[in-house]
Order: sequence, then structure tokens, then C-alpha cells
Amino acid sequence: MNSGSGATTSIWMATSGIRVRPALTKDAVSDVCVVGAGIAGLTTAYLLAEQGRSVIVLDDGPIAGGETSRTTAHLVNALDDRYFELERLHGEKGARLAAESHTAAIDRIEAIVAKEGIDCEFERLDGYLFVPPGESTDVLEKELAAAHRAGLTEISRVERAPLKHFNSGPCLHFPKQAQFHPLKYLDAVSQAIEKRGGLIFTNTHAEGFKDGTPGQVKTSNGPVVSAMAIVVATNTPVNDWVEIHTKQAAYRTYVIGMNIPKGSVTKALFWDTPEPYHYVRLEDGAVHDVLIVGGEDHKTGQADDADIRFDRLESWTRERFPMAAKPELRWSGQVMEPVDGLAFIGRNPGDKNTYVATGDSGNGMTHGTIAGILLTDLILGRKNSWKDLYDPSRISLRAASDFAKENLNVVAQFGDYATAGDVDEEQKIERGTGASMRHGLKKVAIYRDTQGALHRYSAICPHLGCIVNWNHAEKTWDCPCHGSRFDPYGTVLNGPANVGLSHEE
Repeated sequence: MNSGSGATTSIWMATSGIRVRPALTKDAVSDVCVVGAGIAGLTTAYLLAEQGRSVIVLDDGPIAGGETSRTTAHLVNALDDRYFELERLHGEKGARLAAESHTAAIDRIEAIVAKEGIDCEFERLDGYLFVPPGESTDVLEKELAAAHRAGLTEISRVERAPLKHFNSGPCLHFPKQAQFHPLKYLDAVSQAIEKRGGLIFTNTHAEGFKDGTPGQVKTSNGPVVSAMAIVVATNTPVNDWVEIHTKQAAYRTYVIGMNIPKGSVTKALFWDTPEPYHYVRLEDGAVHDVLIVGGEDHKTGQADDADIRFDRLESWTRERFPMAAKPELRWSGQVMEPVDGLAFIGRNPGDKNTYVATGDSGNGMTHGTIAGILLTDLILGRKNSWKDLYDPSRISLRAASDFAKENLNVVAQFGDYATAGDVDEEQKIERGTGASMRHGLKKVAIYRDTQGALHRYSAICPHLGCIVNWNHAEKTWDCPCHGSRFDPYGTVLNGPANVGLSHEE
């Protein structure tokens, strides 16, 4: 459901394939309907099927074809929002529960890998957090103390990360982190769901939601799924129009993959502390290893300079890993940043039997697994100590300034109604690209395909009415307000919008 798409290809999409499932063609009934076949949706479906519940999974793209396929798949309890900040926002108990839940998520993935015999390159690794050269290490001392208070007492300060060609200086050592191949993992999880009687339908767009007992999910092709519980795990909710979207913001993050000689870099996870921060892992290859480096985030739809950001990533990498070859892979992904640093997992505000999982905060693989554990407990009526921490209805007064800042930023985007378009003549739009253009009082999003034909759509995002912008790197129309994304022909790719751009003559 609302799978991501774009012109760049991640290493996971390039190195694996998942069997296509059929579309839903008739009405169906189940205990639970899960909308979204990424890690949150499939983990939830797997754990519920394991408990004997009947499950139907719907996705309008392929399995794990959305943002899960664009992750760098760090499995960590080393959270980039920092434990001292989580402690400020959620209290010492909240920080402790955050550490506990992310640790439990890594353990649960490891347990599923073992139970199902999944060959997905799961591996426990050390992680290292360091500051930029010459900067104060005070942030490390604060984080070490807060992490210890959160129960992560195995974290320690070391004099440098285990890198031959770059002296990181003092850093924090996080043991027992992990990495894996997310698509190989979820391919096996989807098969395990089906073995337990679950049904998975792809190329099936969920266009309408009705909470109730039972609730209903209406698909764009007509069939309806009735279920006692509905789980919306679409990266950002497509069933909720306002409440949750005021409490999180969409960011694009960029990744490059560079070949390095085998064994030239210690296999570990590496992160630094700036805003935006950088993150590094390795992927084994037959002839060489691949160094995967990400960062250079910006708010979705508010920049169109991917080449510059990829160049910055390459420069940052070459200073620290001089053996790296020219980047062979480049891609970007969508990160949902909640104002208080933690995901929203639980009952959709105002609903009784509809649940959501969103707000990955750059830790989608563990937050998605936490969602599977927590939502399974909520649906089955079991107690879970993480419930209040991740409650989608929560209001964090300590995050009020960030809440105001993000929503003022959204308001500012409506100023695009008064500006000129990207071009003043259609002839200026090159083949294979898009641009906005003013037509009287309206703004039109125009795409010229590779054959030269023009395709015109309203530039107004159908979510809450912001003006979309063209993304040259991904060849998408991106909304600068809440992160909805559309392909060149106006088809919705990412929520919160759940319909495409309207066609213009």
C-alpha cells in the first residue's frame, strides 16, 4: 500500500526478487486486515498468524516495494535522536522503554530468522558513534550517561573506532547491533505468513477505511475486506488526514554504494552526530565489499538538488574511506520524523479497531518490528508496557517548540500558490522531466515523457492542498507539506494522499 518508487535503485532491489502475489478480486473476511506489506505490516501479520489469527495483507505495489526497500537496514538500539533527548521528552522511564523495545526488536528479528531458517545475511555487529573532527565530545559524554540510565550499560567510551584509514577520535561503542538483507528477510516472512494460512494480495489499492466491528477496507477495484481489526502500515497513514500528520514530517535521505577491497574496512556500523547525521555499513560481495553511506537529509519536496547531496556524501566518504571507488549505486528514501523522536504505534486516534504504525524516525527496521510486537498484543488484548510510549494519540508538551516549527513550515508552503511556475512556456520542459506552470489562477504539473508527449495534472496535492514540486532524481512530484509523492503521471506513490493528482486538459 502506497509503495515508494523512483528512478534510483537501492542495493536490495538490485540483488533480490520477491515473488509477485495476485491482486484481490473478490470480497473477503478475516480476523485482521493489514494494509501495507513493508516490515511493520508483514511483521504484524506474521505474529498474528503465528497466534492462529486469520490475516489478509494488501499492498498496491510489490511486497516490501516501498520505503522498506530503500532502507540501509541498520538494526540498532543506538537511536539517532539520542537518549538524552528522549529522556528530556519522555522522561527516564520513557527512554528506558525505548531502549528496551528497540533491543527487543533486534532480538525478535534474530529469533524469526532462526525459527524460519531465513538466509538473509543477519549478523550481529558492533556500532560506533563519533563526532566530526575537531568538535567537542561533550555530546558523547551526555549520551553515554543517558544510555546507561536507559539500561544500556554495555555501551562504553573507546578512544577510536576500528578504522585503519580514519581516526574517528573518541567514540561510543554499542555492542550487539545487527544488519541484514531486508528483502530476503521479508520474502521469507511473507512465505511463512502464507504457510500459516495468511493471504497476501499485491497490486491492490486500499482506497477507503471504515472503523467498526467489523471494520471494512474498500479497494479501488471494488472488493471489500471485512475484519475485526484493521492495521494501516503504509509508512505514513492514508486513513488519517490531519491529526498524526501535524506531529511528524517527511524527509528525504540519500544513500550511495561504493565498492571497496574486501577486508579493507572493519565490518561494523558507524554513525556521526551532526544534523543531518551520516550512517555507514558494509555489504559483502564476491569480489569486493560495498560501502553503504547515507545522510544529507532534507524535508521532502523542499529541495531538488540530489546531485549536490550525493556529491557531499561522496566527499564525506572519501575523507574517511579513501579506498572507496566511484559510487555504483545512488538512491533516496523517505523518513518520517515525529516531533518527539519515537514512532506512533497503536489505535488510530478516534477509532476503536483501526491501528496505525508510522513515524520511523530513521529507525524503520526496529520501529517496524516494535509495531509488529505491540500491535499484536493490542489486537489480542494483551498488556504491553510500551503502549503509552508509542500511543498515536499522545501529546508531548516538551516537544511543543518542534511541533510549532514543523507546522509553521507547512503553512509557509502555501505561499507557493502566489508564485510563478518553474517555467513560463511548455516548450522549456525537457523530455523525461517535469515542471510546474501557471495557467491563469491555477498551477499545473506538466510532465514531458521520453517521446515528447505532454501530460498535465493539477499541481495541488489531494491531501491538504499544497503545491507539489518536481523531483529530478526520483522523477516524482513531491508535496512539501506532508510528503505525499506521485509518479510522473500523477499516480500516488506515498501517503498521506491516497488518490492521484487530478488530470488537466
